[in-house]
Amino acid sequence: MLEPVSESALAQAVRGADGPLAIRGGGTRGGAPPRDGTVLSVAGLTGITLYEPGALTLVARAGTPMAEIDAALEAEGQRLAFEPWDARAVLGRDGVPTLGGCVATNASGPRRMVAGAARDSVIGMRFVDGTGTAVKSGGRVMKNVTGLDLAKLLCGSRGALGVITEVSLKLLPGIAATATLAADGLSPDAAVAAMSAALCTPYEVTGAVHDPAGPRTLLRLEGTEASVSYRADALARALSRHGDWRAEHGPGPWADLRDARDFAGGAGDLWRISLRPSDAPATVAALPGRWRMDWGGGLIWAEAPEGTDLRAALAGAGHATLVRAGADTHRALGTLHPEPAPVARLTDGLRARFDPRGLFSAHPGVPA
Repeated sequence: MLEPVSESALAQAVRGADGPLAIRGGGTRGGAPPRDGTVLSVAGLTGITLYEPGALTLVARAGTPMAEIDAALEAEGQRLAFEPWDARAVLGRDGVPTLGGCVATNASGPRRMVAGAARDSVIGMRFVDGTGTAVKSGGRVMKNVTGLDLAKLLCGSRGALGVITEVSLKLLPGIAATATLAADGLSPDAAVAAMSAALCTPYEVTGAVHDPAGPRTLLRLEGTEASVSYRADALARALSRHGDWRAEHGPGPWADLRDARDFAGGAGDLWRISLRPSDAPATVAALPGRWRMDWGGGLIWAEAPEGTDLRAALAGAGHATLVRAGADTHRALGTLHPEPAPVARLTDGLRARFDPRGLFSAHPGVPA
């Protein structure tokens, strides 16, 4: 295992590599490393290097634990917009989630549909490409013009283009109060209609989930206490034609929903399926196991018997990622549908440019 403690040492390790490298941070998101590869850990690259609460910006090294970042932000009444989900429950891991892992997988929670994904909060990045060259993209403040926005390209690249060493993030003010509107008994079609209607109102819904266990449909509102209370009442009235809604004040179940804890310990394959919300009802009707909708129907968590071919059920899905491969820990994590030919050519070109020796191409896919 290679364990550099600085960007220069990491770059030297990449330049000296003579075979596949498997990038590791806290070990909470990735699959098994290539059997003939070498683990390259960024866990030694830790620490918040710049935090300016007044400018709503933070810069930290890739191996910095998310708990350390969350604690620093909470002390200043601030937060990350993209609400990164924690994969440890569904993968059965006990490592430490890191900033680099969250950004490399573009990990985003229920708030993604209104606040954007992790890449939308990244304003700058440093990384080492497959030639061992340290690259800087973006800056440390929100107003910067520094050429091509390569930082966005690395977000969600799952280690295929380079090793992230430092990330600059824009922040949001913290949340004083949360309320959850809940309605029971809605069908998938009715739930998607209700969630879509809620997201089209001016009441700033930041979470929209439908759980068939119940069934129960949940909508989240966040902000100041007075604002949340007013918006909860107004939204319930606006959605009266979509069901009988009641407000529950407090944090609610959103952390567990974000991390899919209800799917932890399952024996089958676990998938994250992204698609148009309008396609969600037909898709869940064809699924062979448990499921739950998030993002207003734009994301489906689905559990299926191990090895099940979901292609027939997911014909309309835009993207499907295997999060947990049942008991087969060596089965590569990845997407169900191949990339369209034009996208595949673009992907191959990028990999050839950033990783000409193919050091990262054997790195397994990880859940986003």
